[in-house]
Amino acid sequence: MSVSTRRATPDLELLRRLREVLAAPATEAELRTSIEQADALVRVTRGQMEGSERRLDELTSDPASALAEVAAELHRVDALGRDLREAGRLQAALEERAQELRSRWLLRQA
Repeated sequence: MSVSTRRATPDLELLRRLREVLAAPATEAELRTSIEQADALVRVTRGQMEGSERRLDELTSDPASALAEVAAELHRVDALGRDLREAGRLQAALEERAQELRSRWLLRQA
């Protein structure tokens, strides 16, 4: 899968939107929605990575596999790993921000 093809995926668009939510003021509802989207992205990306790793195992166990196929799958696993790490980091940052927002609200209510 080429880098230009990966850049057009909905997953990468979601990563961009999650970064935007973190960069600007957001309501608790916006943060909650973003956290749910990040969680879904982590799950989907993890599933894609596991599938790609299984495919890589199949390719490497078959001596007739083309080296180009193995290289493409390795590239995909690497790219998915980067996306998974970023999605997890964004999810944690969103959760932390939501917790800070709730804490500030509770302090004002006290």
